[in-house]
Amino acid sequence: MTKYSYLCVMASWLDNNVKYVAGVGEARAKLLEKELGILSIGDLLRHYPFRYIDRTKIYSIGELNENMNSSLVQLRARVTGIGYAGAGRKQRFSAFVSDSTGSAELIWFQGIKWIEKSIEVGREYLIFGRPSFFRGEVSLVHPELDLVEKALSRKSHSGMQGIYPSTEKIGSALGAKGFYKVICNAWSAAEQHITEIMPREVMERYNLIPLKEALYNIHFPQSPEKLKAAERRLKFDEFLGVQLSIQSMRSDRLSKNNGFLFPKVGDLFNTFFNEKIPFPLTGAQKRVIKEIRQDTVSGYQMNRLLQGDVGSGKTMVALMSMLLAVDNGFQACMMAPTEILARQHFATICRQTEGLNLKVAILTGSSKSKERRLALEGIASGEVDILIGTHALIEDKVQFANLGYVVIDEQHRFGVEQRARLWTKNQQPPHILVMTATPIPRTLAMTMYGDLDVSVIDELPPGRQPIRTYHYTDAARLKLWGFLRKQIAEGRQAYVVYPLIKESETMDYKDLEDGFESIVRDFPLPDYRVTVCHGKMKPQDKEESMRQFKEHEADILVATSVIEVGVDVPNATVMVIESAERFGLSQLHQLRGRVGRGGGQSFCILMSGEKLSREARQRLQAMCETTDGFRLAELDMKLRGSGDINGTQQSGMAFDLKIANPTLDTELLQTAREAAIWILANDPNLQNPKNATLKALRARHAGKQRFDFSQIS
Repeated sequence: MTKYSYLCVMASWLDNNVKYVAGVGEARAKLLEKELGILSIGDLLRHYPFRYIDRTKIYSIGELNENMNSSLVQLRARVTGIGYAGAGRKQRFSAFVSDSTGSAELIWFQGIKWIEKSIEVGREYLIFGRPSFFRGEVSLVHPELDLVEKALSRKSHSGMQGIYPSTEKIGSALGAKGFYKVICNAWSAAEQHITEIMPREVMERYNLIPLKEALYNIHFPQSPEKLKAAERRLKFDEFLGVQLSIQSMRSDRLSKNNGFLFPKVGDLFNTFFNEKIPFPLTGAQKRVIKEIRQDTVSGYQMNRLLQGDVGSGKTMVALMSMLLAVDNGFQACMMAPTEILARQHFATICRQTEGLNLKVAILTGSSKSKERRLALEGIASGEVDILIGTHALIEDKVQFANLGYVVIDEQHRFGVEQRARLWTKNQQPPHILVMTATPIPRTLAMTMYGDLDVSVIDELPPGRQPIRTYHYTDAARLKLWGFLRKQIAEGRQAYVVYPLIKESETMDYKDLEDGFESIVRDFPLPDYRVTVCHGKMKPQDKEESMRQFKEHEADILVATSVIEVGVDVPNATVMVIESAERFGLSQLHQLRGRVGRGGGQSFCILMSGEKLSREARQRLQAMCETTDGFRLAELDMKLRGSGDINGTQQSGMAFDLKIANPTLDTELLQTAREAAIWILANDPNLQNPKNATLKALRARHAGKQRFDFSQIS
């Protein structure tokens, strides 16, 4: 059974190779498979249009204007002449057309011999293409042509023609018109083989149109209303498949009742809370600790995401929840993505818990032999209560006596499989708390699909001010230097971050080495001190640079994104990000979080070139408009896709969704989730014969995994 057999459990005909569709054949079938992943006729029917052109609308040439540059239009005009220009590969063929309102030039650079033979001077054609303008003259490059009498005599499924996702090679082989013809041929052949997959009571309960009607109207809309109903039905099917898979796995996980119990709030927690806590908890922190507490006495294994902007107090929540674990006889660990951050956590936790009956150790890839030996022996014997570390924690030689609680900090920096390895450190899975300032799309998708419990710290500690973010181009560099001088003269410090260490021949981005020289040159006063930190430096050199900056022996830290996490300098108030278009939203938000940690106003300056892609401009604009991590993650998800929830892919749309969009169709997503819960409540294993097609739909979205990654946030 192929991936599209879910259209109907008995629909083996739809699994036939697409080469059997009229207009495809062997060569085009191979191209469709390679370029678009279309193998079967069912695949082709689920290759939906992304927009539609009204082919009943015919423009006159005089109606065209420069605002239509990106639009496809249809003209009715007579060919008045033909001509050639250029030679060899640069040769082009032109046909000159006119109607009663004006004239235009049609241009072809490829397929010239075929076009020349098919065009007759003096004949009238329907012309379909994208107009462009130069000095008031209209031209259309590689338009589609149809003799008027043929076009008017041809029966059409719909006045709205779908425009399908394609590639350059598919476009050259078929064109929009050819692809549409193939879809028409596929439908004519497949129509009688499509049967309903949705039980009648589900269709009635959620007001769904039949599958055959939906597929017909998605390709050949009979009206805007019928197109809307078709989209709703097909989106619902995709979301329901996802929900049946996820809700089944969630039910299976919760039914095992295998969570460690932390019933006691003991001496460590109470002493820390009453005597050691360095500042009063915010209301949001108290709420999250209560949510974690409820999870750890429920008997179910916790799988919780803690989201909060940098500096909102996530680490304090993590420490107090780890103390709960230790109070109840379990060990806890915290995994951080960099050694800088791990050692910062270790130093902070040791300082804050000094005097308590608590043993804390650290383990990183560069731990000295004695430090490594003591950590490994301590956790194996149970002497060490809390282990802080990096990826070194997931090594096979790291064996805990009784690991009950895991904290993963800055979770977007770890791969799914890396995070999953911590589950194997005890016979029974420990409770999991993952923390992030910007949820990556995969985790956001899990949140929206309802398989992850979420806590949000939506308050900043008293005295913190929101960071002001601005976007400047190179033209404003002198203004930037003046602003930096003013901040440093007032006793503040600044970061300047570059995407590259050295100049690149292939990427036109600012680099650290040139930037460092420029800053030293543009800050000639001897009292201004600059230090450098990047990933290729020796660990001791990086630590020395960071020490100088933390202790204000340096005013400016020139760095790469190595300082994205793990740097806490309250006196730093300016973050300058060079070639900011090079960074993703998550990185930009994390880098911005390096400032704003003290009581003063902080600033983030995003520097870029003048020419930006549409997506890059959207990212930078979003950074200037909000400091909300969830809003940024939603935009990131729209730009990159939601990630593979069940597997390890972290970008691209989850579960091969063809038409449904979890960020745009949230109401329908919730409806599908309710439907899945209702269906499984009545038939948990989908054993009822009437649900056989739903079982196939669920299986398609479940896939085959070596490990149930949906449980790893």
